[in-house]
Amino acid sequence: MFRINHISLTQFRNYAQKTFDLNHRIIAVCGMNGSGKTNLLDAIHYLCFTKSYFGKTDMVSSMIGLLGFNITGEFLKEDQSIQVSVILRENNKKELFVDKQVVSPFSTHIGKFPIVFIAPDDISLITESSEERRKMMDTIISQTDQEYLSTLIRYNKCLQDRNRYLKSLEGRIPDELLIDTFDEQLIQYGTIILEKRKTFLSDFLPLTLDLYGYISSSSEKPVLTPIFSTQPENYGIDLKKSRQKDLMLQRTSVGIHKDEIEMALMDNTFKQMASQGQKKSLLFALKLAEFEYLKKHFGVPPILLLDDIFEKLDQQRLNQLLIWVGQKNEGQVILTDTHLERVKKSLEDISLPFQLINPS
Repeated sequence: MFRINHISLTQFRNYAQKTFDLNHRIIAVCGMNGSGKTNLLDAIHYLCFTKSYFGKTDMVSSMIGLLGFNITGEFLKEDQSIQVSVILRENNKKELFVDKQVVSPFSTHIGKFPIVFIAPDDISLITESSEERRKMMDTIISQTDQEYLSTLIRYNKCLQDRNRYLKSLEGRIPDELLIDTFDEQLIQYGTIILEKRKTFLSDFLPLTLDLYGYISSSSEKPVLTPIFSTQPENYGIDLKKSRQKDLMLQRTSVGIHKDEIEMALMDNTFKQMASQGQKKSLLFALKLAEFEYLKKHFGVPPILLLDDIFEKLDQQRLNQLLIWVGQKNEGQVILTDTHLERVKKSLEDISLPFQLINPS
């Protein structure tokens, strides 16, 4: 069993001081817009990832006019109670504690408390650039593989250094030996990441398509194709071939930072051809595939956070989703909505007992 039982917020967003006891497997957080529903979910994300799900800086996560915040949660994991605290000091220094012991670096904490977050803006996974889909891959794999995360951190540091050097040249003759050194590191780290991504996607993409069929009740499925910028056996050759182009563009044009998941429907790009309903079905399929992948790896379901899903899905897709997360899944689910009666009816229609929380 894995769940969060209690959370305490101090000076976090709109919460001066607030505690929540989370006593059920299914929890509905209902309130008006601006009451703090999403902030509560994001506080749980902070405890698991040490940062906001929405890319907000730590400073703006403090209550307006105040400095710093404290988020403390109590998790139940394998029948053991574990306390996690994320504290932002007034000097903007962030600290992480597990059972009152300092954790450093923060990267070692990733994957210890697995969660899946679904929010309205996640539609960017379908409609925006390849960077969104790489971020999704990195987030999922990093929770299950510490070597992947540490290698990715090293790769990104080397990539930044190489790009910074290319930008600094401004027409001067490049130091080919220095670029060779950058390339050797990019090949070393990039090959590890590439192999792990290929293994991950071979499991993840078929699972996504199965879940898409379930949510959409449609026989017409998208085509999801991994597109890799290079291959392990060609990594060095492709970097050499692209060097002159890189010098001209002042950035690195080959490598795992260019990988993509191509999404197509009827021989066209998915985001162009798909209806809004199809896009939402694919989004939820990707997220539930993430859930299943983490569940298989950890042996227990991750906590599922659903933000404002009732506004985004038609009734048929909503019912399919709620049956899946509530009846087919044994893990904890925390969802938000603005309409109490809508939540109660939807959950009662599929006979799901739940705890109701007013966030304000």
